[in-house]
Amino acid sequence: MDGRVGRRRSALAVTALAAALALAGCGAGGSDSGVPDSAGAKAEAPAANGGVGRDAAAGAPEAAGAGAPDLRVDQRAIIYTGTMRVQVDDVDAGAREAAAVATRAGGFVGGDQRHSVDADAVAELELRVPAAKFTGVVEEIAKLGRQQSREINTQDVTEETVDLDARITSQRARVESARRLLARATTITDLVSLENELGRREADLASLEAKQRRLADLTALSTITVSLAGPAAKVTEEKEETGFLVGLRGGWKAFVVSMTVLLTVLGALLPWLVAFGVPVAVLLVVLRRRRKSPALVAPVSAPPQVPAARSAP
Repeated sequence: MDGRVGRRRSALAVTALAAALALAGCGAGGSDSGVPDSAGAKAEAPAANGGVGRDAAAGAPEAAGAGAPDLRVDQRAIIYTGTMRVQVDDVDAGAREAAAVATRAGGFVGGDQRHSVDADAVAELELRVPAAKFTGVVEEIAKLGRQQSREINTQDVTEETVDLDARITSQRARVESARRLLARATTITDLVSLENELGRREADLASLEAKQRRLADLTALSTITVSLAGPAAKVTEEKEETGFLVGLRGGWKAFVVSMTVLLTVLGALLPWLVAFGVPVAVLLVVLRRRRKSPALVAPVSAPPQVPAARSAP
């Protein structure tokens, strides 16, 4: 009895295992048969849409780079710019020290302008330093003398950088595609059309790469504009003033400037007036006197008329 029960249990187990294997095989077969259909649909979609699929694929990187990822501050692309004015005892010595500070930080002097050499001398320096050492360089320059003003600005261009990288990748793919099509061109018309298209795509790629290099330069090297002023240099502050007195002062200045210009013009014309005006005036006076003077020659009187003799009656 126990043997029969064991055999029945074994038979049921074998049947269940066979059914499970059959179901697994059907599922796998259905899955395999579905893969080619989906792949074929995906492959036929670009052709059916007239290349829209390729354009969408090319634009996918741009969509992916539309939003910048959450990065740490040291991983973001930030442009640092600073403007500061420092009063020093010796402008030339201060300028040399500021240039040395930038050089020690791994930067260089992008511009140097000097005005005067006296106590009111002013030096304008444009320093380019690595972004990581921007704050340190600013603090060192502030210690060269008495800091009068400081302005620090930052611009986060992380999203623009990511978007530009994606656009460059997409444009490079378009350039390669145009080159492959150009290599397979068979007619003159296709050859000329593809050459023009390839040139346009390469120009767009060069423009994007130039923008990328510009952004990389601005983010890698920060710009600090330093004004070093001597002890007697005046601090120029731009203030917008309004009111009656301001208008009166402006009008008076304009009147003085106008009169100065008028007198300058008259001074320039005076030698010409003397050179040509005096002879002309003398000539006019002489002509007027001649018209008013009496005639020098007396008029000739007419001979007396003799009355005609009367005829005899």
